[in-house]
Amino acid sequence: MSKTIGILTGGGDCPGLNAVIRGVVKSAIIRHGWRVIGIEDGFEGLLNPTLCKPLTLESVRGILPRGGTILGTTNRGNPFSYPVERDGVLSHADRSGTVVENIRALGIDALVAVGGEGSLKIALELFKKGVPVVGVPKTIDNDLRETDVTFGYNTALETATDALDKLHTTAESHHRVMILEVMGRYAGWIALESGIAGGADVILIPEIPFHIDRICAAVTRRSARGSRFSIIVVAEGAYPAGGDRVVAHKADERQAIERLGGIGQFVAQHIQKCLEMDVRVTVLGHLQRGGSPTTFDRALGSRFGTKAVQMVATGEFGRMACLKGRTIISVPLEDATRELKLVDPQGEIVRTAEDIGIMLGR
Repeated sequence: MSKTIGILTGGGDCPGLNAVIRGVVKSAIIRHGWRVIGIEDGFEGLLNPTLCKPLTLESVRGILPRGGTILGTTNRGNPFSYPVERDGVLSHADRSGTVVENIRALGIDALVAVGGEGSLKIALELFKKGVPVVGVPKTIDNDLRETDVTFGYNTALETATDALDKLHTTAESHHRVMILEVMGRYAGWIALESGIAGGADVILIPEIPFHIDRICAAVTRRSARGSRFSIIVVAEGAYPAGGDRVVAHKADERQAIERLGGIGQFVAQHIQKCLEMDVRVTVLGHLQRGGSPTTFDRALGSRFGTKAVQMVATGEFGRMACLKGRTIISVPLEDATRELKLVDPQGEIVRTAEDIGIMLGR
């Protein structure tokens, strides 16, 4: 039976999104002869049908190595709490009913939602309202439970590790402490794995509150052994024991989630007081989201895309494609979005870091 699939990408962009889109379009058309509609700008596009357009084999030609998403994305268009401004006063309205109506009007038989925890929670709520939804996990933070790895994470790791390799040379030349601030609001996977791979001396992650005096002591010990430089990797969500996360912009009526930023400078300012060394900070920021996806992320994105189409074909709605071991399976969206996948402070990868002499601030 012929079907029409809608696909959207929500939340922050990341490498590999186009591989998923391509996988969905090619699999749907070649394997099943179905029609695919691309929904621009995440769930925002379902509130404005003019942002919905057919996707063909020609539409996805050449997009595999491209970063970002050809459909565009946003992390603000939550239809269940949509910002509405009247007479200068901002409020939030539930416009999910309009989304459901537009999905039916467009003739969409199934919706493939590609996103992180926030986007997939919206997808789950739409499923509860009767929309046939299939989820695909996307986040460079690798913090989605029920999947071993999310696409985009591997590329972000490569970017962070490459930055550390470059910082090593200037740190050693100038006898400096170099701090690299990477993404990771609640989960420290990028900081931890890139730090191990990039030869960091100190890694600070949100799951382990840090002590400035112990960081200074670790750097001093390195200097005493003849290592006249140090490399520190800090996740944006890391914070001192007994303190709070460093916030660049607080949450308000326009921005529901606080914007983190500045932890690298915070650490630099405090360790500068106890070290007789020059300290410099590099904030990697959105470079981690950009660029061409790695081979791993292209392949994983393609596998997730084709799995999503298979799930539509077999009626596995309200579920998310995920990687378990070397196999792509599906799990309930509710399980996948119940809580974040965080670094275990007592886990094997943390012990690996500490066993090779990396200090984690505790």
